[in-house]
Amino acid sequence: MLRFSYTALMTQDCTPPPLDVQAFAEAATRREGRDTLSNYERLMQETQGLGGDLPLSWAAQGELRTDAIGASQAWLHLTVAARLPLTCQRCLGPADIQVAVDRWFRFVATEAVAEAADDDAEEDLLVTSRQFNLAGLVEDEVLMGLPLVPRHDQCPPGLTMAVSDPGFEAAQPEKPHPFAALAKLRSGGQG
Repeated sequence: MLRFSYTALMTQDCTPPPLDVQAFAEAATRREGRDTLSNYERLMQETQGLGGDLPLSWAAQGELRTDAIGASQAWLHLTVAARLPLTCQRCLGPADIQVAVDRWFRFVATEAVAEAADDDAEEDLLVTSRQFNLAGLVEDEVLMGLPLVPRHDQCPPGLTMAVSDPGFEAAQPEKPHPFAALAKLRSGGQG
């Protein structure tokens, strides 16, 4: 059986590859790369198809740690940096939102173990795999790092912040007063 060696430091322009989590942690390897937003379908949906050529930088570091009972556990340190072109919800203008991820993940054997230990664990738990989807984790973490309401810290000057156009009122035809017809009848009957 051919097993990929993770011993070399690799930096390249690429999408994060699938990882054999245990081998990656045992070798204490670091992989990093630079990708584009266009390779992440959900990020492109979030940006409404804009900024596909913008860079997304990622790095993954594996390591083994010994727990309290002496068993070794696989850990992954993930960092991601990206800029997403979103719409400011205050001024409705374009806003470049920076996202930075810096998280540790501990790997466990099964989903049942992860669910049982999740409430007591301070770190995030993931299920170990020989084909772990690192690109999916990168995309998940960027999405979770986005603000709920994207907006500028301070909206650019010169943007209209009014909810109506002053000329709108002038363009409307003059509506007759509802009692004008009654006034005509009344004055016509007295004359």
